[in-house]
Amino acid sequence: MNLAHRLEAARGGSVAPAPATGSGLPSATAPSAPRPVAAVPPPPTDALARLKDRVGKALFERMGSRMNDPSLSAEALRTLVLGELDEVVEEENVPLSTEERQRLTAELADDVLGFGPLQRLLDDSTVTEIMVNGPEMIYVEQNGKLTRTGACFTSEEHLRRVIDRIVSRVGRRIDESSPLVDARLADGSRVNAIIPPLAFSGSTLTIRKFSKDPFTVEDLINFGTLTPEMAELLRACVEARLNVIVSGGTGTGKTTLLNVLSSFIPDGERIVTIEDAVELQLQQDHVVRLESRPPNIEGKGAVTIRDLVRNSLRMRPDRIVVGECRGGESLDMLQAMNTGHDGSLSTVHANSPRDGIARLETLVLMAGMDLPLRAIREQIASAVDVVVQLTRLRDGTRRVTHVTEVQGMEGETVTLQDAFLFDYSAGVDASGQFLGKPVPTGVRPRFTDRFDELGITLSSRVFGVAEPAGRRGW
Repeated sequence: MNLAHRLEAARGGSVAPAPATGSGLPSATAPSAPRPVAAVPPPPTDALARLKDRVGKALFERMGSRMNDPSLSAEALRTLVLGELDEVVEEENVPLSTEERQRLTAELADDVLGFGPLQRLLDDSTVTEIMVNGPEMIYVEQNGKLTRTGACFTSEEHLRRVIDRIVSRVGRRIDESSPLVDARLADGSRVNAIIPPLAFSGSTLTIRKFSKDPFTVEDLINFGTLTPEMAELLRACVEARLNVIVSGGTGTGKTTLLNVLSSFIPDGERIVTIEDAVELQLQQDHVVRLESRPPNIEGKGAVTIRDLVRNSLRMRPDRIVVGECRGGESLDMLQAMNTGHDGSLSTVHANSPRDGIARLETLVLMAGMDLPLRAIREQIASAVDVVVQLTRLRDGTRRVTHVTEVQGMEGETVTLQDAFLFDYSAGVDASGQFLGKPVPTGVRPRFTDRFDELGITLSSRVFGVAEPAGRRGW
């Protein structure tokens, strides 16, 4: 007897007899006769889902206000919930196998203490992104590929409860008057939610997970995102206080690379980070983390990235790290880079280094200042030293495809010179994976003169120069 039949019997109903066999004899005289496909009962999952719904409602009724008791620690609340849950399941008086009971308890604990059906996906280290398109459709990204999962919410209300739980923990709100929000989880994972009437197919939730242990430069080298030579050059750029812009499309890993670049900042420097939602995981001690604030329900109280950039200039920063330039704050960022705040880092959405420079021009114009285009380009050429371009390739891997020096102005054009380029000519293997890697162009950037002044040395292999024969092992 499966779970569906046991639940029916527990509620006092009768279990339907098996249908007659092809010989016309009743099933009682031929118990081993196979049932036709049409007579197969509903899957146990449906019966367990109905039991879970009843137990969940009873649990919430028993817990009452204790669910939001601020005096209870997370561990004490979990112990209390699991104890009440065991009692509720016992009161249901439904025969459950050990596996079914454990599954029921885990799912209900996730609903009450975690994020429902998303909790298992959040705990899975191989999942890098979670996309919820309404209550019945959940996709994940694993190894750079999108797949649909079997998980789902029981209803639109269930999904809304999870969204409210996420955004309320970081002091944000989401309702019909403010139907979209950016937030974060406790581990720094980025969250975006949008609800009806803006989301026509149901509430939509996107979670970009961050690794619990921040990636190091060695990790990126192992992933193939960087080469050792490129990492050596970027480390020297950060130590020499060059201004670096990380450029790339959505989901290419700009924030991850920004984290790695910031790890090259020497200890003892005061770092101010400015973000829409705190994501950077800097490992230094002397870090001030600032986060913008959206307007309140009356439309007042907003604090923008631009406001924070201006304020940071009065905070005696050695380095300013802006999570992403996407508006008028780009002008203030360029001004800071040009007025003694060297070594600043930021990211911008663009598909190539040239596009990144053009995007910065557009963002500066969004500041509302009526500046001539040449003056803007001169500001950019003077402020930005290096553009690092990230690209997400067709095989799902994320690679640095350009490391480009901004050399200055030539006429009306900002001149760029590539130090590293990704080698697409190597082709792909049988599984569709790109075989190429970033290779040095052989051109030595002008900013290396600054390395010499500061005593920063680079190995000759960084720019593709062969080692002297006398130093080889043969």
